[in-house]
Amino acid sequence: MSAPLIPISGLSVSNRQEMGETLEKGGCSASSCGSSAGPADMDPKTWAKVKDHPCYSEEAHHYFARMHVAVAPACNIQCNYCNRKYDCANESRPGVVSERLTPEQAARKVLAVAAEVPQLSVLGIAGPGDAAYDWRRTKATFDLVSEQLPDIKLCLSSNGLALPDHIDEIVEMNIDHVTITISAIYPEIGARIYPWIFYQGKRRTGLEAATILRDRQLQALEMLTERDVLVKVNSVLIPGINDDHMVEVNKAVKERGAFLHNIMPLISDPAHGTHFGLTGQRGPTAAELKKVQDDCGDGANLMRHCRQCRADAVGLLGEDRGQEFTLDKLPEVIEDAPEARDAYRAWVAEERQDRAAAAGTAEEAAAHAVDAPTLFAVCTRGSGRINLHFGKAVEFQMYEADAEGIRFVGHRRADNYCLGGYGDEDRMEEIIRVLEDVPYVLCAKIGGGPRKRLADAGIEAIDSLGEEYIETAIAAVLQQKNARTDRAAKSA
Repeated sequence: MSAPLIPISGLSVSNRQEMGETLEKGGCSASSCGSSAGPADMDPKTWAKVKDHPCYSEEAHHYFARMHVAVAPACNIQCNYCNRKYDCANESRPGVVSERLTPEQAARKVLAVAAEVPQLSVLGIAGPGDAAYDWRRTKATFDLVSEQLPDIKLCLSSNGLALPDHIDEIVEMNIDHVTITISAIYPEIGARIYPWIFYQGKRRTGLEAATILRDRQLQALEMLTERDVLVKVNSVLIPGINDDHMVEVNKAVKERGAFLHNIMPLISDPAHGTHFGLTGQRGPTAAELKKVQDDCGDGANLMRHCRQCRADAVGLLGEDRGQEFTLDKLPEVIEDAPEARDAYRAWVAEERQDRAAAAGTAEEAAAHAVDAPTLFAVCTRGSGRINLHFGKAVEFQMYEADAEGIRFVGHRRADNYCLGGYGDEDRMEEIIRVLEDVPYVLCAKIGGGPRKRLADAGIEAIDSLGEEYIETAIAAVLQQKNARTDRAAKSA
């Protein structure tokens, strides 16, 4: 489709062009400030906002934890991929929660987590409904937490319909980060994703609903970026519905100043009870998702490290410690420990410098040692190091090395191989399927059995580089491969 965009009231095309020029001049251009950017790639003000935010910085997600509190159950739209009634403690999916909290309960829980998890840097409200529509509870929670934990960044997620009504308050409350889910900019496509919206006291459906929602989403994006709030746009990739449309979505959000564009795969399982799940709408394969992301490579900066977190997630991306901090497990007396967070951030600053230096040397070495793009699956628990046993990995962080360097390109989930000290053969089959195009797995340790299973599938498992930085280890593997090839050629 090539339907034109409907102009957003109050902001002309020339306004949007001026905003784009300002972003370019401010050191946060489309080519320089993506999820993997560092302090040299953007202005100090922007770097200060993203450096400790695991969702807005690929580097930060190695070091810092986020926390979501489920205080906003009310929602003003229905999405065909959402069912907020579903819950499973082991399910990682937006909208899923085990406890709905009052603002007072949420603030107490945040204090407890901050006292135990020095990596905590961000508090987000992502539902299980809509944080902007359920604004009274959202604002009350942020006010309580800000009063007691002023060093914690505030972040909210919204479908965008009610968001324009709260821009002034968002700015006044120092909410630096807002996520808007925009999965379509053409009403014909939006109507296939959203069966209805509730706007100005009336339920609306079809093209009318999709048009109103689209206009409010883009209006909110423009208003926020004009006020220097960083905006991440989430888009749910739905094969056969909006996959061919995603480049246009990417272009539209870039024009309006989005800091990041996160293209997420549809999670579609009949057990979840969503419309898409029950009607057989499938999610994209990893290859389909990567292709769409690659097709958008010249547009808005892409986020590739999203984990599609629960609305009550706690911990580093890729882990969820929420069940450790349910209300019944919170201590009676909670004492804040800001010195622990300060000490941790000081350590991260030093670690970042060391890793940056090591990565620079490694990338230069790798560029001379690789003749074709090569994928690596990495087992890590954070800190940018290879520090996780293969059998305990529930996901693999994916890196690609080529002549241009070494870069993070995403993650692939698979249930951990080891259960109670024993390997699970069915899970091993799934791991091999997930890694079928990957020649190397880097891990801290691996047993002989799974090592052989991987080798039989053409995947080399390497556990001799435990605790090394990821980039350093990748360069070492490529150099060793070249050395073996040279020796073989000389002896032939």
